[in-house]
Amino acid sequence: MAEDAPAARTPNDIVAAAPAADWKQIAPSDLLVMDLAPSADGKPRRVVIQLIPAPFSQGWVGNIRKLVAARWYDGIAVVRVQDNYVVQWGDPEGENPTKAKPLPKGLVAVDERDYVASGALDIGKYVWGGSGRKPAEGDVGVTRPDSFRPSMIFSDPYAQLYAFADGIPVAVQLGTPAGSGAQRYSVQNAWPTHCYGMVGVGRNNSPDTGTGAELYAVIGHAPRQLDRNVAIVGRVISGMENLSALPRGMGDIGFYKSPQERVAIRSVRMGNEVTGLPGYQYLSTDSDSFAAYVDKRANRQDDFYVHPAGGVDACNVPVPIREAAQ
Repeated sequence: MAEDAPAARTPNDIVAAAPAADWKQIAPSDLLVMDLAPSADGKPRRVVIQLIPAPFSQGWVGNIRKLVAARWYDGIAVVRVQDNYVVQWGDPEGENPTKAKPLPKGLVAVDERDYVASGALDIGKYVWGGSGRKPAEGDVGVTRPDSFRPSMIFSDPYAQLYAFADGIPVAVQLGTPAGSGAQRYSVQNAWPTHCYGMVGVGRNNSPDTGTGAELYAVIGHAPRQLDRNVAIVGRVISGMENLSALPRGMGDIGFYKSPQERVAIRSVRMGNEVTGLPGYQYLSTDSDSFAAYVDKRANRQDDFYVHPAGGVDACNVPVPIREAAQ
């Protein structure tokens, strides 16, 4: 008799066993491919960023697409690396009106209100906190419109709840129940969260919201206080080590003190412009495999763990990514 397959005991076991149907392909046209100058030993340094899907941050995402089309990012640099915080890149002369690189025409000024998206989802009355559970289509009070499809629902210290929408961790603020005694709650607001590897838009003081010409990636403990204060436009899905391992800047808030310290950006292209780029998939956050993965991250009971945590925060559930044929 064939031996039974060993039970999935770790999150990695669950990811490895996920069927092909539980993986979603990321369109190459939704990827930014950023090539930094090679390292000192000549090793290429490529960073691949998935742009955030609608309904989040679409004004900034549109600007970024225009900047790529104009080849504006080519020749700028990583200018700031602050330990346990962010890596930031942009025009080194961007604050000097006489030397700043001219921006292409057609960029839009995005309103601060667009840091937050209005939800289009009714969710039933669940037990939040703990490991949560995956809503089902037949549950009372659950609808799943294409524009916003959270899967797992959890409590969150920076919002009422957090969930995952098309692979992106988002914080959720509920509206009021739809009638006396009703079990249906509408999503009033939702916004993407500042987790490790998320990419945001640099800006000056309010009401400035940034154009997308200056970007940063989170390389430290999740700075969730930035949520709803800065636009998140994507997440690094490959090459994170080429950002997080850069030398720290010794200037104020991690800026490099000299031009020689900066890391040049050779080019930024959309994925569909890059020959030979691998296909990338993420584990669908609407799948049963993802539900089991999150539950296992919250409740480890393998040999290493003595006390299962019984819960997990938004930024401790990295959505699995893999390379796959396009």
